[in-house]
Amino acid sequence: MKFAVPHPALPMPATIARLVILAAAVVLTAWSQWSAQGAPVRLADEWLRDRFIRLQASNTPETRILVVDIDEATLAAYPWPWPRSRQAELVERLVEQQPRGVALDIVMLEPGEPGGDARMATLAEHGPVVLAQLFDYNHGGAPLRSGRLIGGIAPAAAGATPATGYLANHAGLAHAAHAGNIGVIPDSDGMLRRIPMVTAFEGRTYPTLALALLQCCGPAPAPATPAVMRVPFRHTWDAFAGASAADVLAGRLPPELVTGKLVLVGSSALSVGDRVPTPLGPATAGLLVHAELLSALLDHQAGLAPASWPGAWIALAFSLLVAILVAWAFPRLSAASNVALLFAASCLWLPVAYAASRHDPDFSPGGPMLSNLLLLAVAVPFHWQLTQRKSRQLLGTLRQYVATAVVDELLRSDMKDPLAPRQLQVTTLIADMEGYTSQVEALPVEEAARLTTDFLDCLTRPVLARHGTLDKYTGDGLVAFWGAPLPQAEHADLALDAARDILREVAQFSRRRVAAGHTPLRVRIGIESGLAMAGDYGTALRSIYTAVGDSVNTAARLEQLARDFPHDVIIGAGTVERSKRHRFVMLGERQLRGKEKMVRLYTLDNRRAQAASAELAERRA
Repeated sequence: MKFAVPHPALPMPATIARLVILAAAVVLTAWSQWSAQGAPVRLADEWLRDRFIRLQASNTPETRILVVDIDEATLAAYPWPWPRSRQAELVERLVEQQPRGVALDIVMLEPGEPGGDARMATLAEHGPVVLAQLFDYNHGGAPLRSGRLIGGIAPAAAGATPATGYLANHAGLAHAAHAGNIGVIPDSDGMLRRIPMVTAFEGRTYPTLALALLQCCGPAPAPATPAVMRVPFRHTWDAFAGASAADVLAGRLPPELVTGKLVLVGSSALSVGDRVPTPLGPATAGLLVHAELLSALLDHQAGLAPASWPGAWIALAFSLLVAILVAWAFPRLSAASNVALLFAASCLWLPVAYAASRHDPDFSPGGPMLSNLLLLAVAVPFHWQLTQRKSRQLLGTLRQYVATAVVDELLRSDMKDPLAPRQLQVTTLIADMEGYTSQVEALPVEEAARLTTDFLDCLTRPVLARHGTLDKYTGDGLVAFWGAPLPQAEHADLALDAARDILREVAQFSRRRVAAGHTPLRVRIGIESGLAMAGDYGTALRSIYTAVGDSVNTAARLEQLARDFPHDVIIGAGTVERSKRHRFVMLGERQLRGKEKMVRLYTLDNRRAQAASAELAERRA
């Protein structure tokens, strides 16, 4: 059965298109890692990283830091706002217990009572105290300018985040030794994920609060930091050793909780309003943000920070591996299996991204997911379309050579590759017109062609009606077989039924020709059954579905031998052994070309069929 379709290899345009899709998926991952992404991609990355942060956040105690919280219980005992003397008293009590340093997450914009201001100024100038000042990064509207900025290094460092304004402490605290910035820049979704470590304003550089505390009072020189640092958020609020400011003011705080610690003073109270949305929650205390940042800086100092991983390269390598897997799997698997494959690859990437997110704060964890989404949206439909096109071509070709019922059964059988060569029990029928040359040599070309076509119709209709597979036409005859591509339990009887039908069709056609003044026609048929290799054979340019084997060759010899007998159908012993519904007449034995042993020959026993036809005619009469 010859196909006018390519062998399973993809045509060149399809191969190029597939490579382009796979390359685009890998390039998409690379773009997400090393380019300035668009807002939707960044937000998708941050959404995924936020979920990782929530899973990673630990309540393991952070013992190097003490958080003094002006909480709701403190405000119940000491209502806000506080006089400056109470703020100074809180800091004095902490300094008396010998911490490494105390940082205030409170900006004192307005002067207080003189005595309280004097006490606070003395602490800020001579003690291990870091005051807060807030820089504004909003480039729209009138810039903020209030209070007196403290510190700063000239000239401004390269890469420092430029500020447009500030809110600083009042002029009475201008002689303080240290101050840190508590201003922040939320992401476009309002979430606080990064802190400007150094800020540039009017030619000077100012550190953030946690960095200023380390520069002032840390156990070692402050580590080098990027200009903008992602807050790792490795701890929950419960992980930090905390004390209520009310306990400090009342003298109930044990000294060992303070001595040698870095102390952050601020408020988590909702009434004070120092709450920001972070990956840990929609209303995280600003004090926790500074504590997380300070903890991360201490880890860098002590060499405890997670080792740096090349997250971008890991993501690119993963995407490349998926592309290679897809290139192999997509042409071989169904669309549903390909979708499952991409889903599995995405699920596999999630733990890899989860682990890498602790070691690389800047790579895009969503990059490979975007690539998989591209493959799902483009590659899966593309390969499905290719498969459908090949299937339509194949089915269209099959329907020309195989009975429709057989094609339908092939589809229902869900065979993985129904045309792959396999060894099957088949029955081969070979039919040919006797004296074809003498029949057509005196006819015009058009009539000779019509005779050939009409004769082949007489042969083909019974083959397909009896669920046979048409192998090929041989000019004035054909080769057909039963038992492939689907196994058939009655393949021998079906072939014999088709032979009877062919004899009847040719006889009717011959009578019409004789009536028109032409010579009668005779068909010679050879039939044999046995093992054969049936399948799709050929090259990348052309393929043929055929059966090859000894039984096929024997059927050809039997067809040729029919010229020596008055019988139109010569049948081999293999078919006789497998037939259950037909009777036969033995014709003797012959030595066939290519055979070492004598071969028994049979033909159909038509006596019962003739008797049944006569009885039917009598009844009708």
